[in-house]
Amino acid sequence: MQKQPPIPASYSQTDESVLVEKIKAHKKEFGDRLLLLAHHYQGDAVFQCADVVGDSLLLAREAAASGAELIVFCGVHFMAESADVLTSDSQAVFLPHLDAGCPMADMASAREVSGAWEAMGEFCDMDRVVPVTYVNSSAAIKAFVGERGGSVCTSSNAERVLA
Repeated sequence: MQKQPPIPASYSQTDESVLVEKIKAHKKEFGDRLLLLAHHYQGDAVFQCADVVGDSLLLAREAAASGAELIVFCGVHFMAESADVLTSDSQAVFLPHLDAGCPMADMASAREVSGAWEAMGEFCDMDRVVPVTYVNSSAAIKAFVGERGGSVCTSSNAERVLA
């Protein structure tokens, strides 16, 4: 796992107008090569400067549809992973804080899901089981589900996926 140096405490005490100016300067420097995506709960400075604001799936799709080489995903780990899966090899997705996590996504690891899958196999015909995971899961769990013919659902498509 990649390590990130601690974010300086002074960052959280920096005036918002200074942060906005710093973000704007970086956006000017990189121009159309850079796409700044922000989930709804980001701070005002990021929110003001974002190219696209939305939910995790919308942002991942926007990343893939963009021509930007550099995508800064201001959200949590699973969101940036989703964008990275959907984007091309010529695009790089960056998560500003590598430790940004989601409690829901962190509830189960791929190893735990695999173990549960194996345990279920002792009691039922797994050829008849279709795994489904919520979008707030790691790329490893999404891959596990996909390898077994399953689906990833969101709040907007859960009813169709489960029907």
